Amino acid sequence: MTGPLDGLRIFDLTRILAGPVCTQILGDLGADVIKVERPGVGDDTRGFAPPYIRDASGAETSESAYFSCANRNKRSVTLDLTKPRGQDLARRLIGKCDVLVENFKTGGLAKYGLGYDQLKDAFPGLVYCSVTGFGHTGPYAERPGYDVLIQGMGGLMSVTGEPDGAPQKSGVPVADIMAGMYAAVSINAALRHREVTGEGQFIDIGMLDVQVAFSTIMGANYLATGEVPKRLGNAHPNIVPYQSFATADGDIILAVGNDGQFKRFCEFAGVPQLAADERFGTNAARVRNRDELLPLLEPVVAERPSRHWLEGLEACNVSCGPINDLEQVFNDPQVEARGMRLRMPHPATGDAPIELIASPIRMSATPPSYRHAPPMLGQHTDEVLKELLDLDDDALTALHADGVI
Repeated sequence: MTGPLDGLRIFDLTRILAGPVCTQILGDLGADVIKVERPGVGDDTRGFAPPYIRDASGAETSESAYFSCANRNKRSVTLDLTKPRGQDLARRLIGKCDVLVENFKTGGLAKYGLGYDQLKDAFPGLVYCSVTGFGHTGPYAERPGYDVLIQGMGGLMSVTGEPDGAPQKSGVPVADIMAGMYAAVSINAALRHREVTGEGQFIDIGMLDVQVAFSTIMGANYLATGEVPKRLGNAHPNIVPYQSFATADGDIILAVGNDGQFKRFCEFAGVPQLAADERFGTNAARVRNRDELLPLLEPVVAERPSRHWLEGLEACNVSCGPINDLEQVFNDPQVEARGMRLRMPHPATGDAPIELIASPIRMSATPPSYRHAPPMLGQHTDEVLKELLDLDDDALTALHADGVI
């Protein structure tokens, strides 16, 4: 058994990031993911480079690092959906699959006969998941959606950045990633529904919806008060102190989660009077008096080096940590112990291992498995068509010659 989704087959018509994140999660959990790409071109992210993955000698390959981040555990099939024979092959392959995932523009697959309404009667058990910028309803449904656009429209940029600075996007494409995660969760729920009823269904994931949903505390604060949240830099809107501080030789994160921690912090820092001050004794008071407290704490923290605070506060059971760059992250003993740096052989490197980021999912009985490195374009076309559609070599040769595959 390769995972909890062993035996599940997915027809993957996704590209860029949101959709591929979804199908990689499912692939890591054991699903057989058939990634369908355009002949000669493939997923757009194959061209999002440099950087490229490197072989054992350190030389660049033709495979982009961007593509590799969300496309392991997939088999790549090239198929021209603009051609009737390509559409016919797609429908035949869909008939062998449990789930279809796509992130074309709203209605984009209908012109190929592959929209949900065109497939649901022929495949009543099909779970069909569509990931788009704005969903399939509403005045923006026809618009294309990109991560930075969604971060801006969904409010994330308005609350990210320094108070006196410009709005900032997240350093990683969180709108794409979270849309993929919501899609994966929804697909598993739909599969459970099918298990009970025998019925498939349509899943409509809009990235703007997702961004609004994970505004979470900021959105809830606005809805509770009617006050538009402001940018706070690295500070927290509801907990103080909970942010970065400059030390004598760098920066640290101090995350005081409760009043007991604040008292212990003040004792260690040599300012016990602050915890006894009624302006700062409770978190609610500290939030209300943030502008008075922080100027008192900042010079205290700045007097000592980071190591003093990191080691001393850990011993006091006060949450505190470094601000790591990614080299430090992947060399961190906790990250190494959890196996987050993954090595897999890759055909572009002559099967020398490449480095990827592992799945964070830990399951005691059915953990993720790593069976396929991010595929070369069309690497599995003949294999899949022989296996699922029983096509022979002559048929495959003819399809290649006609540019269908």
